[in-house]
Amino acid sequence: MPDRHRKTPAEHPFAYQGIDRVIHEHARLSLLTSLVAHPAGLSFRTLKQACGLTDGNLSRHLLVLETEGIVAITKEIERNRPQTVCRLTTAGRKRYFDYLAVLEQVILDAAKSAKAARGKSLLEAPGD
Repeated sequence: MPDRHRKTPAEHPFAYQGIDRVIHEHARLSLLTSLVAHPAGLSFRTLKQACGLTDGNLSRHLLVLETEGIVAITKEIERNRPQTVCRLTTAGRKRYFDYLAVLEQVILDAAKSAKAARGKSLLEAPGD
């Protein structure tokens, strides 16, 4: 039996249901953007520095991403020293680009609305 209370996308064009809440958190978005640019992966230390996170904060966000299957974390040895390396998984890469497609739609919708305002400042509310 169909759900009569469920709204179709046409009824709520700005709901943006594709915004992935796991990725949308700013620290995780920073991590994934760093990793997508480095397919071979990045060390924990490099990610920490690039994203401006503490050890504990980075560990927590990586755990969420690993649990979701978005990143893979491996322990490697480099110059006789242990190193934690993080890589984007294939599924994680797809999920990241699906998320970006939704963000692109948000930008297109906002630009369309701004154009419709015909020269009004983007900060001006209609009727100002």
